Amino acid sequence: MSAGRESTHVSSLGKGDSLHQHVLASFPLCDLTEEDLTQNPQFCKLLATLTQHVDQTGLTVPLKTELDKAEQKLQSQRRQWLRSESLHKGLQEMIQDHCIRKHHATTPPDQNMFFETMEKSLLVSQCIRQLDLSSTTNQDQPSILGLTPHHVMELMPLEKNVQRMKQGLPRELEKHLKKKCLSLLSYYQPEWEGESEGLKSSKLFHLSAQLDKEKKRAESLKETCRENSVLLQRQTQLYLSELIKCIQLLQSLILDHRLRIQTDLDRKKLDYFEGKCELVLQKIKTEMVEIQLDTYTVDSISAHKKIREKLDSELKACQAEKQSVELKLASFEILGKDFEALAEEYCRLRQEIEMKNWALKEFTQYNDK
Repeated sequence: MSAGRESTHVSSLGKGDSLHQHVLASFPLCDLTEEDLTQNPQFCKLLATLTQHVDQTGLTVPLKTELDKAEQKLQSQRRQWLRSESLHKGLQEMIQDHCIRKHHATTPPDQNMFFETMEKSLLVSQCIRQLDLSSTTNQDQPSILGLTPHHVMELMPLEKNVQRMKQGLPRELEKHLKKKCLSLLSYYQPEWEGESEGLKSSKLFHLSAQLDKEKKRAESLKETCRENSVLLQRQTQLYLSELIKCIQLLQSLILDHRLRIQTDLDRKKLDYFEGKCELVLQKIKTEMVEIQLDTYTVDSISAHKKIREKLDSELKACQAEKQSVELKLASFEILGKDFEALAEEYCRLRQEIEMKNWALKEFTQYNDK
């Protein structure tokens, strides 16, 4: 039954973008995007169900109630402390102002007595609070310098002076606080500083409401700023994800384009290098012709060409003869080692015949002489 109620609640929140927007608005502190919720629909439904049990900060409803009560109690105690602290600070400021006035001008004796009595009373009260051990857990804690509150009470001014001070204190405190409020009013609205005392007092009654209005406006702007910050962060994440997709698409397009034009680029480079090599070869030939023209005459070059042609023809003839001899030698080598012995014997006989022919020729020439 609970599952049916939760599904009914989730379906009542909306579908698609409306559900996603509701979840994102309910959990602004979570680092979630609409794409995350789209890719995880069950998780999105879980968050949508949790919205009826927790607030935007992640606290449950009972815990939030207890926290609000504790916050109210804390605020009440804080106001009480601030009230007493403000009163104490105000009295100290009054004493300081009196000391300053006393050094710059002559003050009436009764006024001096009033502030001296107030200063001594404040000091005695402060010392009594420091010496009061009733609020401590350790009752055996030794007193400071062996003093007790009773010892300090002996330093209080005379009772009649204290009573006279208490009677005049509200009036003096009111004057001091009014002076501070007027200073605050002049700081808040400098253009009102030249107004009359009555008009300032009238506007002073509305100062609290104006300050409260300004405070609410500042809190509203702060909340708007926080929402804008969350929205900006979410939009930044979306922008970065889209930017990454665009970069990946651009990289794929660049790669495809590069592969497509690589063949044409290589062919053009090959044609360029072939043309450059042909140009270098032509330049080398031109340099060789120039060197020949600078070194030899036209007749010498013609004679050298004829000699070269004759030598080339003789070289070709010798190469052809060498090739035929190598073929014959290869055919003779097929006959084996027996033919090698016969060939050596034939060479020996040829050498002997040549020697005898030479000797015969020499002998014949000698006889003719």
